[in-house]
Amino acid sequence: MRPEPGQVLHFSEDPTIERFVPHVAPTSQLREPYVWAVTADRCPDYWFPRACPRAMAWKGPRTTEEDAGRIIGAGSGDRVHAVEYGWLRAIMDVRLYAYRLPAEHFAPIGEFAHAVVARVPVRPLGPAEPVSDLLELHEQAGIQLRVLDNLWPFWGQVTASTLEFSGIRLRNARR
Repeated sequence: MRPEPGQVLHFSEDPTIERFVPHVAPTSQLREPYVWAVTADRCPDYWFPRACPRAMAWKGPRTTEEDAGRIIGAGSGDRVHAVEYGWLRAIMDVRLYAYRLPAEHFAPIGEFAHAVVARVPVRPLGPAEPVSDLLELHEQAGIQLRVLDNLWPFWGQVTASTLEFSGIRLRNARR
């Protein structure tokens, strides 16, 4: 599930949103109200239940072959996502929806532009679209999905490497 040209996506478990209004997200370190969305390259970060902790890593321009081989694996693609066993059933059972939003209202935010934001209310271009099987989406995109007992050892390896990475909802991971 990716946006078409001129669109960004917002993923949600709520299929009834008719208008997105800027707000301060409870998990955000930023205090300005925004409507959050993602571009095509960051959509896979959100192919999960909202509260699911996930650690993600991918090859970037400064990634060494040694780090890629050690963490992603030789010949295993360019990207890996890791979740904990306790979240596997939720990943398989969640009803996730994507809203297509007009990209013209959105601009990158932050140093690494992992998301785009709008400062004005935004109406979806159509109704929420069900997102298909999340495991299948990962497979079709060539993204490894690892299921681990605990994310923290993997996260430690990733953040100490030359790979690019993102961690979402890590506060929900096992300690």
